[in-house]
Amino acid sequence: MAVSATTRALALLFCTVLCCHFPAPSSAAGAGDFLRCLSASVPSQLVLTPGSPSFTPVLASSIRNPRFFTPATPRPLCIVAAANASHVQAAVVCGRRHGVRLRVRSGGHDYEGLSYRSVRAEEFAVVDLAGLRGVRVDRRGATAWVDSGATVGELYYAVAKADPQLAFPAGVCPTIGVGGHFSGGGIGMMMRKHGLAADNVLDATLVDAAGRLLNKNTMGSDVFWAIRGGGGESFGVVLSWEVRLVRVPPRVTAFTVQRTIAQGAIDAVTKWQTLAPALPDELAIRVVIQNQQARFQSLFLGTCDQLLPVMSSRFPELGVTRADCREMTWLQSTLYINSDTANQPLETLLNRTTSLSTFTKNKSDYVKQAITRESWQKIFAWFNGPNAGLMILEPHGGQVSRIADGDTPYPYRSGVLYNIQHIAFWSGGDGAAATNWINSFYSFMGQFVTKNPRAAYVNYRDLDIGQNAVVNGVSTFESGKVWGEKYFGAANFKRLAITKSKTDPSDYFRNEQSVPPLVPRK
Repeated sequence: MAVSATTRALALLFCTVLCCHFPAPSSAAGAGDFLRCLSASVPSQLVLTPGSPSFTPVLASSIRNPRFFTPATPRPLCIVAAANASHVQAAVVCGRRHGVRLRVRSGGHDYEGLSYRSVRAEEFAVVDLAGLRGVRVDRRGATAWVDSGATVGELYYAVAKADPQLAFPAGVCPTIGVGGHFSGGGIGMMMRKHGLAADNVLDATLVDAAGRLLNKNTMGSDVFWAIRGGGGESFGVVLSWEVRLVRVPPRVTAFTVQRTIAQGAIDAVTKWQTLAPALPDELAIRVVIQNQQARFQSLFLGTCDQLLPVMSSRFPELGVTRADCREMTWLQSTLYINSDTANQPLETLLNRTTSLSTFTKNKSDYVKQAITRESWQKIFAWFNGPNAGLMILEPHGGQVSRIADGDTPYPYRSGVLYNIQHIAFWSGGDGAAATNWINSFYSFMGQFVTKNPRAAYVNYRDLDIGQNAVVNGVSTFESGKVWGEKYFGAANFKRLAITKSKTDPSDYFRNEQSVPPLVPRK
């Protein structure tokens, strides 16, 4: 089940009382009315206002980027620390009734902080889902229900503890929240074998703009399609997900091999571009480029004895030897690939905290035509200097590329060689030098990546590529197209917008890059 019988009963009772038809938010509605409305359905200790001693610690608990935790960052009217579905329903109904919008946070990894801040001046509250983080594994059926507030690390740990030969294909960073990750697609080290995280979602529970608690059947096929890769928060608040688990062997093999330019890094990366998407589905090799070096990180769903012949015949340039192999369980590999460190306690996956010492700015690209060796020489030159960041290359091909572009909102399937994540980072100050570096480098890379539009990955959100314009209280489709077609492609974005018009025509679930409603022409 997605939620307990008690929670479902509370949710149904709540909806009977409050889920009625009401107009779009009124600008005259006050914060006090919203808080009084909440108090009728949510225990006071779960509604944290700025005067509460718990407000700042809870707000900061899932902030991953100190760029969005400064004195100038707009603070929410309150934080609703939801403990069951009825609390989320109350936040939606009260918010719509009294003109307070919601930002919904599961793990806090939104690269622009939109799950807990607003760029525009508006009253908003944060619904924090960290209290909804259960994982319920059905070993026999090889499925699990996972709440949106759980982290990927908590999901991995619970699944493997239930059965060491069950796993789930999702991201590398264990502190990513399931809610946002699944909503944006969810790329990871097993996507070449099993597809994206969103490709393995079987059902979901969602609170819609009317405050109703829905599942796959009651939300309808269009909404269920939209929440599996269409970005978080545009269509409601997803509380939990039923996922298909995958089988993994008792031992997998990981390696990390680093090469300098003098050791052939440029030649290796040049070959990797077309090789990695064509390797056996069980083998994923991603590349991290930093300090004019290339770090090749790999997960192979098999033993070292099985891996070495593949590497020696297909990628001899990398020179992988038995000494490079690290055989371990799949669960251990999730820690190793994230940190390049073996023998960590598995319970490290349950740690939700991260440091607020590093400021970051991220951008993304997709590559369909291999970049030449001469161009890679120019690219590597950018990674020399104190302000240079890094880039991560994630191979596609395999199962992720066999799924049709329109089967989910994630459109980058057949023909995609790899995804790029560009990252700039700094430890203090305004970060001008680092942001100038990433902006200049991103501009330089434009000649090598997809065009018309220049594609981007919604889970690497970047407000520089466009923001919604709001007219008469509703985000416009034309402004949304500027960024939306880069994330989803033209056809998928139009379908998302039409779906939005059917489920949330007043655009209550809105942020700077939420899907705008589009009423189709008859």
